[in-house]
Amino acid sequence: MDEKTVSAAIAHRRSVRVYDPEQSIATEVVKNCIKQARLAPTSSNLQLWEFYHITSEAQKKAVAAACFNQPAAKTALQMVIPVVRRDLWPQRVAANIEFIKKGFEKNKVVDPKTQERALNYYQKIIPSLYKGGNPLRGFFAKMAMGWRGLRKTTYREVSASDLRVVGHKSTALAAQNFMISMAAHGYDTCPMEGFDSKQLKQILNLPAAAEISMVISCGIRKAEGVYGERFRIPFEEVYFER
Repeated sequence: MDEKTVSAAIAHRRSVRVYDPEQSIATEVVKNCIKQARLAPTSSNLQLWEFYHITSEAQKKAVAAACFNQPAAKTALQMVIPVVRRDLWPQRVAANIEFIKKGFEKNKVVDPKTQERALNYYQKIIPSLYKGGNPLRGFFAKMAMGWRGLRKTTYREVSASDLRVVGHKSTALAAQNFMISMAAHGYDTCPMEGFDSKQLKQILNLPAAAEISMVISCGIRKAEGVYGERFRIPFEEVYFER
């Protein structure tokens, strides 16, 4: 099957609620689409995400049950679950620092000041920000940034809830990459938010700090799997040029 163009893939993508059990999708293709998901933009390049690829019948049934056995889950041929892992920020910071240092070696950058400027963001700024993941510390950081903002342009999204939003935004961008990549192969998906998060975390054996962004069912659509024509608010109501 020829891959679709980006525009064709976007047009093809619909939230499919019923999949054809007579069809099949290639696990390796789905896995490669997850690799495409990893190329999505992510805040500070921290990549605070994981992707759980559900292929076994036992796991599919368990996940479907946690999704209230809604048709999109119950008829899925495979599932992909993007998970937000803000708790992994120290490891991701370390990985970025290592990558930058290797770049210094590769490009023979020896000037200490140049190295310091390049590393400062990950060694000082990001740790200071992500320690705000502690609710109390984040509360005081929010107040401090609000006070600072009275005098100058200020970054204000520093509370624990702000960082949670950042993590979910980045993971959702990756999920969209995945779904468009799937559509390019003629595969269908449905992002689901209706699930018991506690049950699902137990099924996946996730730590308490992990958060499930969504559950994406995968397969080949049946005609009745698309619930009606696509509806969007008129472009003129949502587009504003300034």
